[in-house]
Amino acid sequence: MGMDVSSHLHPVGSFDLSAHPVPTGREEIWRFTPLKRLKGLHDDASLAGETFDVKLEVPSGVRAERVDVASSERGSSGFVPTDRIAARVWESAPTVFTVDVPAEAEISDPVWVTVTGLGADEAVGRQLLVKVGAHAKATVVVRFEGTATWADVVEIVVGDGAHLTYVSIQDWADDAVHHSTQHAKVGRDATLKHVAVTFGGDVVRHDTTATYSGTGGSIEMLGLYFADAGQHVEHRLFVDHNEPKTKSNVLYKGALQGEKAHTVWIGNVLIRKEAEGIETYEENRNLVLSDGCHADSVPNLEIETGEIEGAGHASATARFDDEQLFYLRSRGVSEKESRRLVVHGFFNDLIRKIAVPEIEESLTATVEAELAKNVLQDLV
Repeated sequence: MGMDVSSHLHPVGSFDLSAHPVPTGREEIWRFTPLKRLKGLHDDASLAGETFDVKLEVPSGVRAERVDVASSERGSSGFVPTDRIAARVWESAPTVFTVDVPAEAEISDPVWVTVTGLGADEAVGRQLLVKVGAHAKATVVVRFEGTATWADVVEIVVGDGAHLTYVSIQDWADDAVHHSTQHAKVGRDATLKHVAVTFGGDVVRHDTTATYSGTGGSIEMLGLYFADAGQHVEHRLFVDHNEPKTKSNVLYKGALQGEKAHTVWIGNVLIRKEAEGIETYEENRNLVLSDGCHADSVPNLEIETGEIEGAGHASATARFDDEQLFYLRSRGVSEKESRRLVVHGFFNDLIRKIAVPEIEESLTATVEAELAKNVLQDLV
C-alpha cells in the first residue's frame, strides 16, 4: 500500500497532552473533519460541563457505577490516546463510568445507558469502561439524545470466551456535537459485536479501534447512519490483527439526503506478521437520495504476512437504483412509496444483523422519520 505505517494506520499514542498539538485539518486523520464546527473540543474548550442526565436500566448481576479515576480500571484495554481530543478527555474526565459483567454471567436483558444532553454551551468530557469477564454474555446499549457538546473515551474489554454486543445510538438533536474515541480488546475465542447507529447531531465523529489479546477472537463491526442537510457524520475504524486465527467483519451502511449532507467512512485493517490464519472483510455501502450530498469511503488493508485465510474489502456509493424504482413503479407503486421501500430494503438486513430485538422497531421507525424529513416532502 506504500503507507506511512507509523502515522497512518496506527499512529503512536501518548498520554501526554503536549504530544498532541492542536490539529490544523491538514493531518491525515483530520482531513475530512470540519474542525471549526467542533466547538473547541480539539483545541482548549473546557470539558468540565455537567449539563446532562443519565438514566440507567441495569439487569441484576451487572455492576454499573461511577468510579473515581484513581481507583478505576481505565487503561485496562491497552488504550493510549492518538489524538488531542482523546488525550484531553483522558486528562480532564472526573470519573470513569464502569459497566462490569462478572465472569460466567449470562445476562439476557440489555444494560441501557441513556444520556440526555440538556444544553450545548458547555462541553462535556467523559469516560466509559465496559468490562465483560471470561465466558460471560451481555448486551450494552448506550443511547444519546437531546443536545450537547460531548467528547468521550470508551474502553471495551472482552474476557476470554466471552460474548459482548455493544451498541451506541447517536439520536441527538440537530445542533449537538459528539466526538467519540473507542478502543476494544478482545480475548481468546471471545466475540465482540460493536454497533454504531448515527442519525442526529450537527457533527458526529467516531474513531473506533480494536485489537486482540488472544487467538481465535472475533470482531463484528456494524454501522448504520443517515445524514441529512448540513450534517457531518464520520466513522473511522481500525482493526489491528495482532494475533493468529482472529476474525473481523465490518459492514457499515449509510443514507444521505439534503444539501451538504456529508458522510465519511474510513476502514483500516492491519494484518501483522504474527497474525497467520486470520480472516477479515470490510464493506461500506452508501445510498445517495438527493443532490448536494457527499459520501467519502476509504477502505485500507495493510498486510504484513502472506499466511492469511481471507482478506477483502468493498466500497460503493450509489444513487437510487433506477431499475428497482422502475420495477416498483411499473407495478403501480408511487414514487414516494417506492423510495421508502428501497431505503428500508437497504437497511433491513443490517438491522437484523444487529440482533437486539429491543431496538429493532425503534431503528426502523427512526429510518422512517429521517425519510420523512426532506426527500419525501420534495416528491409529494
